[in-house]
Amino acid sequence: MAFLKILVFLCLFATVHLRVPKRINTELEAYIEEKKAEINPRYKLHYHVTPPVGWMNDPNGFSFFNGEYHVFYQFYPYDSQWGPMHWGHASSPDLVNWEQLPTALLPDEEMCYSGSAIVKDDQLVLLYTAHVNTDIDPFYYESQYLAFSDDGINFEKYEGNPVLPVAPDGSPDFRDPKVWKHGDYWYVVIGSKTPDDRGRVLLYRSPDMISWEFLNVLGESTGNMGYMWECPDFFEINGRHILLMSPQGMEPVGDRYKNLHQTGYIVGTFNYETFEFVPEVDFQEIDFGHDFYATQTTENDGKRILIAWFGMWETPFPEAVDGWAGAMTIFRELVLHGDRLLMKPIDAMTSLREETVWDGKFEEGEKISFDKTLELIVTSDLNQKINIQITGSNGGDQILLQWDPEVRKVVVDRDGDIRQVEWSPIDSKSWRIFLDASSMELFCGEGEVVFSSRIFPNGEWLVTNLSPQSVDVVAYKLRRSVPE
Repeated sequence: MAFLKILVFLCLFATVHLRVPKRINTELEAYIEEKKAEINPRYKLHYHVTPPVGWMNDPNGFSFFNGEYHVFYQFYPYDSQWGPMHWGHASSPDLVNWEQLPTALLPDEEMCYSGSAIVKDDQLVLLYTAHVNTDIDPFYYESQYLAFSDDGINFEKYEGNPVLPVAPDGSPDFRDPKVWKHGDYWYVVIGSKTPDDRGRVLLYRSPDMISWEFLNVLGESTGNMGYMWECPDFFEINGRHILLMSPQGMEPVGDRYKNLHQTGYIVGTFNYETFEFVPEVDFQEIDFGHDFYATQTTENDGKRILIAWFGMWETPFPEAVDGWAGAMTIFRELVLHGDRLLMKPIDAMTSLREETVWDGKFEEGEKISFDKTLELIVTSDLNQKINIQITGSNGGDQILLQWDPEVRKVVVDRDGDIRQVEWSPIDSKSWRIFLDASSMELFCGEGEVVFSSRIFPNGEWLVTNLSPQSVDVVAYKLRRSVPE
């Protein structure tokens, strides 16, 4: 019955929806410019994409168009907490230097939930989830909409929306489409769940991105992988296929799955004739930090690049009192090594190095003060313990980066909230640590283990070597590469 109600509502909605004019909302952009002057900059990041004002969550529409990278994001400009979703927008020639662009999508009858972007017929095409609340059970439904742009700035919603009106089983949870092209067809994966609350990913194809054919359930939880699979992505590396997604509701198991919701991947093979994905390696987390969710990837120049929301649902956002909330991680390159994805900073991150501020031994017990932006490369004896304390020069949050050779684990302890994982270096035994005004990203070795965690210091950075050994440190001050 619920399925029939959704269909009836969709038919009624389709007769009254309006075409959105192809122009920038100058009133909204003027509001954003005015509110930017009220932002407290103490925690505002210098080389991570953040909202100009208001709230940010999932990255959307990560793509390459007309010689530039584009990243969109879930955006609510009118408050620093979640609200009716817009799509914010930024562009970059190199994934490092970013320009804030006008808001790309505004809600009408629908809220503009997450989705993806792809180039088709010299246009940048957005495929996104329209979330509509109703007064009939199940009180909301989700369908997929299109929007088009000739210039990558002004977007026009498709008059024939929705192009994918409802999930095959009528589930109202039907969101986060990720589209790609293979051969003569466009394909898309969409997150959903079963009637008995098991996460799943649905696969469709289309000859034109307008008319879509349901092909298969690409993947589905057997009961221990959460009640909803959000933000799916599907791509090939070295002849193998990766199903990347964010399961909601996984129970912690030992050191794993410590966040409210997780993000990880399954490695397998896929056949474009049978549309069957055969898992070969069980689900693995891709980042072990406190604040990492809702990944999205794109490929350019033969490299698969990833970005994620630098946040987690139902956790504090201390920056919200300053007029903004949420950020993106730095961009990472993915490499498949055996059965595991390695994740390392893109090469262009080295262009941010402004000056070398330390190069030498960091003695046991020594303290060093640094500015708000910093890249640290730490090399040490892995047969001994490592304990690096990072906090504000005037206090605030504290994070401990530790190595325990007895159990071969890297530990990130943020004010007693611990994340840890075993680490087996492939080659490099160094740590690469990125600090921004309110963030820490730790890359171990070749990216075998990565932690992304927000941290809110008072003042600038104070780094202390609490290890029972001296360590070698090279430290670089990093320049600003995003708008203030």
